[in-house]
Amino acid sequence: MASIRFSVVFFLVSSLYFAPPSSCAGKVTLSLYYETLCPYCSNFIVNYLPKIFDDGLISVVDLELVPYGNARIGPNGTISCQHGRYECLLNTVEACAISAFPDVQVYFKFIYCVEQLVYEHKYMEWESCFPKTGLDSQAIVDCYNSGYGQKLELQFAAQTAALQPPHTYVPWVVVDGQPLYDDYTNFEAYICKAYDGSLPNACGGLAPQEVQVSDESQGCHVSEMIQSPVMEEREAKINMLL
Repeated sequence: MASIRFSVVFFLVSSLYFAPPSSCAGKVTLSLYYETLCPYCSNFIVNYLPKIFDDGLISVVDLELVPYGNARIGPNGTISCQHGRYECLLNTVEACAISAFPDVQVYFKFIYCVEQLVYEHKYMEWESCFPKTGLDSQAIVDCYNSGYGQKLELQFAAQTAALQPPHTYVPWVVVDGQPLYDDYTNFEAYICKAYDGSLPNACGGLAPQEVQVSDESQGCHVSEMIQSPVMEEREAKINMLL
């Protein structure tokens, strides 16, 4: 009987000391606070952010997109956007896409399509992204026209306002709660540094730089003029042309 107890104890102790390391590491949260018509934001979304999908790093990333940016809340829940009314429309459209298509692989291809048009100064053609991506436009239309998109934007407004430290420009890129400031295009290196599991091949040779905080940051600054008119809830209707 004593030998049996010894065997059980030995097994339990040896399993603690000699068990292989766990491969179940937590994902790294990558948050992007942005506004749809900021050229720095569209540049980041089109030319940098897709890297995590191309090299497979998305497998260790929990991607969070927050399309609100430097907008402001006015009386009765009205929202004014830095680049005018059309930015408010596209902010809400992209918020609706995130809500309607929860799979990041799905909603990101739509947002990428819209932001590529912004990057090419063709954002008025954003509706063409539905046939290009094969996504159903009705889900976005219903979200927008019902006012639910406005509620999503107010939630994103609260989330943006709660940032610590507060954002000073967009794109504002945050990895596991830490803003990257001027080194935001090097975001993959920070993801690799934060990940506590076996590093993916995409992490080879990547290294974060010393974070710089500058008044000349490449982004759309909070202090810049907010354009008018505002996008009010009663105006939040879109009619699809497709």
